Amino acid sequence: MTPSASPSGSLYFAIQRRRNRGLGGLYLVVAAFLVVYGVLFPGLLSVGGFSKFSQNWFPLALVTMAQALLMLNGGISLAIGPLVSLGGVVAAITMGGPAGAFGGLLAVVVAGLVIGALTGLIVAYMRLPAIIVTLAGSFIITGVALLLLPRPGGSIPDWLSQALAGQQPTAFALLVLVLCAWKLFLATPLGIGVYAVGDNPVGAFRSGVPVERVRVVSFAVSGLLAALAGLFVAAQTGSGDPVIGTSFTLNSIAGAVLGGVGFLGGKGTMRGAIAGSLLLSVMINVMFFLGFPPVAQYVAQGVIIVGAVAIPEFAGRWRKA
Repeated sequence: MTPSASPSGSLYFAIQRRRNRGLGGLYLVVAAFLVVYGVLFPGLLSVGGFSKFSQNWFPLALVTMAQALLMLNGGISLAIGPLVSLGGVVAAITMGGPAGAFGGLLAVVVAGLVIGALTGLIVAYMRLPAIIVTLAGSFIITGVALLLLPRPGGSIPDWLSQALAGQQPTAFALLVLVLCAWKLFLATPLGIGVYAVGDNPVGAFRSGVPVERVRVVSFAVSGLLAALAGLFVAAQTGSGDPVIGTSFTLNSIAGAVLGGVGFLGGKGTMRGAIAGSLLLSVMINVMFFLGFPPVAQYVAQGVIIVGAVAIPEFAGRWRKA
């Protein structure tokens, strides 16, 4: 009996079909925007053009994954942007000192994991709403970033900036590695628990899923991804900026929503979230090349996001009727 014909294989593909429901239209829209972008910017097909595009997309993809992980788990974070800023600040002030690039990378990883885990502990064990805890955390994290680096400064080693944000598609390769790590995480009990806790926390608890531990790990991994996005942004600019991540909070939510990730938990896929972040990134670039003024870009993004949420809801009601 082949794996796909076995009961476990059939169950796996049935679950994947259910999770992929509604993503076909998203993929078509993304493909259409990519074609338009390729026509407006033919250099996209070159190695250098693809590298620059993937570098601009990569931080948004990471923060969208960070947000989607929490939304799948039934939560949401308003501290994603401040964590991006803090990750860049920590990298900029440590990598230029005695710690060097490795020490700076370790500091960024520890900062993201610790802050994320502390937030998860408060949410999981104090039973406080994630949106309130992360709102308060966003102010605290921003304050810490400003204390560490009151104004843009610090430095990232030139060789690291060239390696991450040079003429090679390193960002795309890193994104593939992150997605592979996510698939491996989903194969663990904690990874399986993310969907279970988001879909039905009471049922997950009665089934033996460590609900609190799943939430803490989800927040820790989310914090790590956001901090690493900050490191990449710092490598792009060559320095740290304590407020550079401000826009990433709402953009991370927008990317996840465009990708079909639900706010109530247990609904959506990470590949959908990645596609949503890609659509958002391409959409911004296309509107820029078409000469849309900034105000029109914001309006268009808002309309598209509302449509992305409303259309599946109306379609679902129509099917039930």
